[in-house]
Amino acid sequence: MPLFHKTPALAKWLFPQRIWEGGEKKLYLTFDDGPVPGATDYVLNELAKRKMKASFFVVGDNVRKYPDLARDIQDEGHAIGNHTYNHLLGIKTPIAAYLANVRKCDQVIQDTVGCRPTLFRPPYGWMKSTQAREIAKTHDVIMWSLLTGDYDPDLSAEHIAGVCKKYARLGSIVLFHDQEKTRSLLPLLLPDVLDFIGDQGWETNVL
Repeated sequence: MPLFHKTPALAKWLFPQRIWEGGEKKLYLTFDDGPVPGATDYVLNELAKRKMKASFFVVGDNVRKYPDLARDIQDEGHAIGNHTYNHLLGIKTPIAAYLANVRKCDQVIQDTVGCRPTLFRPPYGWMKSTQAREIAKTHDVIMWSLLTGDYDPDLSAEHIAGVCKKYARLGSIVLFHDQEKTRSLLPLLLPDVLDFIGDQGWETNVL
C-alpha cells in the first residue's frame, strides 16, 4: 500500500464522519501504539520541555503492561484515546469481536487512569463501516491529515522531519508512533520537528 504523507482528499470525502483535521487554529500531535518504555516516556519528556500537548492512542494490552506510563500521559495533561486492546485490523476481524476488543480497551484505560476515553483511532486506519458506525456512537473517530511514516524503516529521520515541515499546517492532525519500531528513531526525529513547530509560533493542543 502506498504511503501518502498528506491524506488524499478522496479519503476525507469517502469518510466525512471521521475527524481528519483539528477544530482550532492549532497543531494536533498524536502518537499511536503505546505506552512503550523508552518511547512514550521519551516523547513525554520532549513535550514537557516545550510545554506542548498531544493525544496518545494507546493499545489496551500495553496499558495493562505499563500502567505507570499510561498514568503519566494523563497526569501531564495529554489526551488518551482508544486504539483497541490488541491493535486489531478491523477489516479482518469479525464485527462483534472488534467491538468487544474496543470495549476491553476502554475498560482498562478507565481502570488505570480513572476516565473513559472518548477518542478512538482504528489501527492501520482501517475498519468496517458497521464497526465505525457503532464506535461513533460513543467515540469521536480520529484519523489524520499528516502521516509521518515514522514506522517505515526505509525512511530516514531527516526525510520524515522534512515531510513534517513541508505539510504541517495549523489544524493538522499529525500521526507519530511511540512503539518498539520507532524507539530508536524518535530521538533523531522528534526534537527537530518540535523545535520547528515552536519556531513557527504554533500552539499544540489535545483533540
